[in-house]
Amino acid sequence: MSEPEVWLRGPIEGVPPHLQPVAHSLLQSKEETERVLTGMSVDQIWRSDGAAASIGFHILHAMGSLDRLFTYARGALLSDAQRQVLAQESQPDTDLTATDLLAGFDAAVERALDQLRETSEDRLTEARRVGRAGLPSTMLGLLFHAAEHTQRHVGQALTTSKLA
Repeated sequence: MSEPEVWLRGPIEGVPPHLQPVAHSLLQSKEETERVLTGMSVDQIWRSDGAAASIGFHILHAMGSLDRLFTYARGALLSDAQRQVLAQESQPDTDLTATDLLAGFDAAVERALDQLRETSEDRLTEARRVGRAGLPSTMLGLLFHAAEHTQRHVGQALTTSKLA
């Protein structure tokens, strides 16, 4: 029998109770990304059929948006480097292999987990502003959306890999 999904394995050490679902979702995404990318060639990763985005796009976008959303959750604005990453996410980068993407995704998830461990549950309902328009959210809203958005793109990468 295979191992149960991450959310059924118990709490993630050091992560506050109300943020456990975020941590579980990100760790599940990490495991699924490894399953998707393991053994994939650069051509398979960056192939785009018709209007469907490549697997590489979905993984890069998941990493970049996770970083950006957690930045907003801290109450900070995006840096020039983060805006540059956003502008380049949609461009295929055939220099990035499965190993490179896995390492980058793992690092992004670990940074997010570190931030979750440092987050006080007392501050989860604090107002936060998103994007240049300063749209309203909360710290918890951003953290939850970051996990959900990451899992959505990993799911799209998984689906695309099955069609390839």
